[in-house]
Amino acid sequence: MQSALLLLAAAGAAVAQLATVKEPSRADIAAAAATVVPSSPVSNVEGLAFKRFYQVWLENIDYSNASADANQKYLASKGITLTNFWALAHPSEPNYAAAAAGDMFAMDTDDFIQIPQNISTVVDLLDTKGISWGEYQEHLPYAGFQGFNYSDTAANDYVRKHNPLILYDSVAGNASRAAQIKNFSSLWSDIASNTVPQWGFITPNMTNDAHDTNITFASVWERAFVEKLENSTAFWNETLILLTFDESGHYPIQNKVFSVLLGGAVPKELVGTTDDTFYTHYSTLSTVQANWGLPSLGRWDCHANIFQIVSNKTGYTNYKVDTTNLYLNSSFYGPLSTNTYSNYSSVWPVPLTNNDSCAAGHGILPSVKSTWGGKAPTYNYSSPFPFDTQSHKDINVAFSRNGSTWVSGVNNTILAGVTSNSTSSNSTGSSTSSSSTPTHTGAASVNGASGVLALAAGVAFAFAL
Repeated sequence: MQSALLLLAAAGAAVAQLATVKEPSRADIAAAAATVVPSSPVSNVEGLAFKRFYQVWLENIDYSNASADANQKYLASKGITLTNFWALAHPSEPNYAAAAAGDMFAMDTDDFIQIPQNISTVVDLLDTKGISWGEYQEHLPYAGFQGFNYSDTAANDYVRKHNPLILYDSVAGNASRAAQIKNFSSLWSDIASNTVPQWGFITPNMTNDAHDTNITFASVWERAFVEKLENSTAFWNETLILLTFDESGHYPIQNKVFSVLLGGAVPKELVGTTDDTFYTHYSTLSTVQANWGLPSLGRWDCHANIFQIVSNKTGYTNYKVDTTNLYLNSSFYGPLSTNTYSNYSSVWPVPLTNNDSCAAGHGILPSVKSTWGGKAPTYNYSSPFPFDTQSHKDINVAFSRNGSTWVSGVNNTILAGVTSNSTSSNSTGSSTSSSSTPTHTGAASVNGASGVLALAAGVAFAFAL
């Protein structure tokens, strides 16, 4: 039986979960679901510009096609159009992973991925101030489901590759955290009971997100979905919602995606306007950090540009980026590469640990410092966009701030970090594959620790010790 029923223990609790690369039977799902109770923690932490931040991601549409759609134009008229917002790689999954942890770790497929539990995520940042968080995944069969996909009314209605937090063992392997990854039934019940979290990530199914349809179909769905959210005044007020796409639809072109900010947190005078500041998916992390005074993960979130409606309240100056030579179409070297669009290395990238300017001056998460301290950072994580001199990706891109100008891969010594991971040898990883869908796993080993792999029915579960 290819379905592996794993007992994941966390904080003294155990919950049965299906972690598998093959879709489990309805009987298996029903049995596992019977042990799970969705969790809806609430909090009320004030932010500089918004009280809640939500993202809704659609799929695989070029900027020009999305911006021409009538319903996308309507949604843009209700908020701020971000005309210079960029995805980070191809295919889909690396972008979702990056939005949660500030790195892609060279991921270049949509495979079944499990990222070691000593890799920190946005959840660890939010937890430092008790800010509630959650995900809402359409047609997820039950809270915390860890399978590769689930077909409800159509093939691949829910897919793991579009669920950022479930990719990380620090979330998936923790029973209380996993229970905060829920479906749309929980979304509407949480809105009705005023128990929505302050940070949320919303993923439509493969039909509604345009992956298996088109921009016209998805935009009709998204407009109706947003209007339903707007009808809930308690949710809409003080909420900032980002509507975006995971990636462009074609690999050779620049990976810019159509994006809109809306919600009650958008100042009335900015409704219907545009913002041409350079942003990436990493900007969702830096914006959340600046809004609530949170530290950085020490990765590409460190100096990622902050949405102007927040940076204007902090005094932070965003970078200007000349995007002429920028593409952001792939990751670099790392342990999750299959050598398709990136390059394999057993080394897990080391983050920054000693840069107090990260996160608009809020520094770096203490647990990141304690885990990785004393190691040289693998990449130049203090750049406003990812680049790598070793693989010659996204170099010769000029960027400036406060009167200083740099060119990626040329004159970046003023920035903390290094641009090649060839000198790093402090961290190890491994990968293993099932016969049907590759499964990548590994323990990010630091400070002399080693990783232990628990294998069950062809599925690898990683514990970073």
